[in-house]
Amino acid sequence: MTWSEMQPLLSQACWDTLYMVGWSTLIAVAGGLPLGVLLVLTDRGGLLQNIVANKIIGQVVNIARSMPFIILMVALMGFTRSITGTTIGREAAIVPLAVGAIPFFARLVETAVREVDGGLVEAVQAMGGNTWTVVRKVLVPESLPSLISSTTTTIVALIGYSAMAGTVGAGGLGDIAVRYGYQRFETDLMWITVAVLAVVISLIQFAGDYAARALHRRGGRSGPAPKLRLLKAKEPAAAEVSKVA
Repeated sequence: MTWSEMQPLLSQACWDTLYMVGWSTLIAVAGGLPLGVLLVLTDRGGLLQNIVANKIIGQVVNIARSMPFIILMVALMGFTRSITGTTIGREAAIVPLAVGAIPFFARLVETAVREVDGGLVEAVQAMGGNTWTVVRKVLVPESLPSLISSTTTTIVALIGYSAMAGTVGAGGLGDIAVRYGYQRFETDLMWITVAVLAVVISLIQFAGDYAARALHRRGGRSGPAPKLRLLKAKEPAAAEVSKVA
């Protein structure tokens, strides 16, 4: 197979892979972020402590994470068909990709949020902040560099999952590698596909690491800022009390 014949195949395969991974990542972040935060909040000593709910959510996440992706795709075929109307193609592949990525990302979020300094949480509570305020003003902003790294890890994992999805007709680079590299013995195309995957993953990893480091440096320079703002917010109230006295 000549390069002129390979190029349109690779271009379409790259687009299909990015399409599947992009939508799956958005859904995984939208579902995994609140789930991971909820695991922290409902844990022992959390703001919404509920050990029973925490154990149930944790077990569901663990079971979903432990299921091999190939088996997950087969198990979700009925659910996928009810949503997309088909079990073949890139749109159909998004469903199992997202379902498989949500618990994976949720555990990464849980780990990131647990690293937040408890003193900041206590400061917000001392000012009368509710749970939503703590999550919005402290937990998510302070863990943002780790969340960026977690998102990068999830994207890389989804690229690997999408290659497996290509073996059952989802399209993408995995489909090219199997149909042409394996079934038709187009070894050159298979190795080019592997190289493209390596380049894509490297670029995504580089971008994610750069963003995480940039946020971490910015946070490091202004680390005490949230606490200082909270303390300053108390000063007007103290001043009013002194005037009344």
